[in-house]
Amino acid sequence: MTEKNRSQWDLCRFIKTLTYFEVFPVLNWVEKLFQRRPENNENQPKGGIQMGVILVAGATGGVGKRVVQRLSAQGYKVRCLVRDIDKARSTLGNDVDLVVGDITKPATLNDLVMSNIQGVVCCTAVRVQPVEGDTPDRAKYNQGVKFYLPEIVGDTPENVEYKGVKNLVEAARRYLSNTGEKAIFDFTQPSEELKNIWGALDDVVMGGVSSSNFHILEKTALFAGNVSTANSGGFASVRTKNFTPAINLSGFTGVRLRVKGDGQRYKIFLRTETAWDGVGYSYSFDTVANSWIDVNIPFVNLTPVFRAKTVKDSPEIDKSKVCSFQLMLSKFEYDGDLNPKFNPGGFALELESIKAYGGQGLPQFVLVSSAGVTRPGRPGINLEEEPPAVRLNDQLGGILTWKLKGEDSVRSSEIPYTIIRPCALTEEAGGKELIFEQGDNIRGKVSRNDIAELCVQSLKQPKARNMTLEVKQGENDVKSINWEQLFSSLQPDK
Repeated sequence: MTEKNRSQWDLCRFIKTLTYFEVFPVLNWVEKLFQRRPENNENQPKGGIQMGVILVAGATGGVGKRVVQRLSAQGYKVRCLVRDIDKARSTLGNDVDLVVGDITKPATLNDLVMSNIQGVVCCTAVRVQPVEGDTPDRAKYNQGVKFYLPEIVGDTPENVEYKGVKNLVEAARRYLSNTGEKAIFDFTQPSEELKNIWGALDDVVMGGVSSSNFHILEKTALFAGNVSTANSGGFASVRTKNFTPAINLSGFTGVRLRVKGDGQRYKIFLRTETAWDGVGYSYSFDTVANSWIDVNIPFVNLTPVFRAKTVKDSPEIDKSKVCSFQLMLSKFEYDGDLNPKFNPGGFALELESIKAYGGQGLPQFVLVSSAGVTRPGRPGINLEEEPPAVRLNDQLGGILTWKLKGEDSVRSSEIPYTIIRPCALTEEAGGKELIFEQGDNIRGKVSRNDIAELCVQSLKQPKARNMTLEVKQGENDVKSINWEQLFSSLQPDK
């Protein structure tokens, strides 16, 4: 092949790049029109995505099914622990991952259920219904009717609320990862999702002829290709599509790459703007040929860059809204300086993972308990003023007593946790202000929708770590909630 042929700019690849990253939406519309591709969002990465899984126990219950819906909508991988697959499908649909297990049977909490989890939301509870019965869809129960003679149906509170929760905690403790880290991309767990996130972004966009690709292998990913300085080019890169919503890395120190390179110096970019050609926060790192190394990249060491020139007045990176990642091999460093370890031609960078590190630690186990768990037998309690569960604790098999013991198993586990004690649960739409308290004296009601959202938000908030709280709804409707501020008003458990 002659030098002239090697330097031939590839218009088709240029258009393909712009189309992949949706730089000009009209190009995507034309492509879909001619290829007759349906509109869908399957390839749109979401900022909630983690390579680990959130396990939801009690996934078919009133709160659990709403937790599943919200986690899925926010891009999390969700695994639902259920006892009957067919019944669960009728409740949760066909688009969620269901695994068969029972928290009261420790042997069922096996590798199939627990592998690759990054968090657990436990919404399990004994089944309570009126002695005189209920409708098939539990209409009376779901309306929050204060039954005069409720009864436990099925397994006992001791087995479900205490022993079952304890079994789940002990299983989770064996599988949950380092709490100071947060997996962003785990290439040891290949998936179609990973394949659809990364795309080549080479100097073809500037008239060059370099080329690269990103392959998901059996246990790693490979960024490889050829860098040419022809046509004034000299870089190859791969970049993720923009995450919607962005990834929140607040509370972490930096990102860590596990890589095996070829001895050259590469760059990583983190972006907080969805603009195609905006500022990126960059860091250069050296590799050791044919050796696996960990590369720690503190956020404070990132350099704001626009087209290989540093941006002097740019603020520090906003860690709460990282919307894309990019890996690059370039003949340039910054501001015209050359990459001292650059060699044109073939290159290869293999990756095992990209993680956030140095975190304060997020809650990894969220337990939905109940307000009132400490009140049975408490001196000075006026039972006439208490909810039915408190008044009828003994008749209901000590339901609140066993819930408290279940809470204690979480608190003693050394797993970062949030324990949520809702007041009377209702089927109301929600959207009310939420009132948090501690000390277990609160009375009121709260929507299952709002409790489900609280469960999801707890997984994102370092301030919610190792905390027990009671919650009820207020009178006012709210459009948004400042979750960090709400949790900041509370004290961690001692």
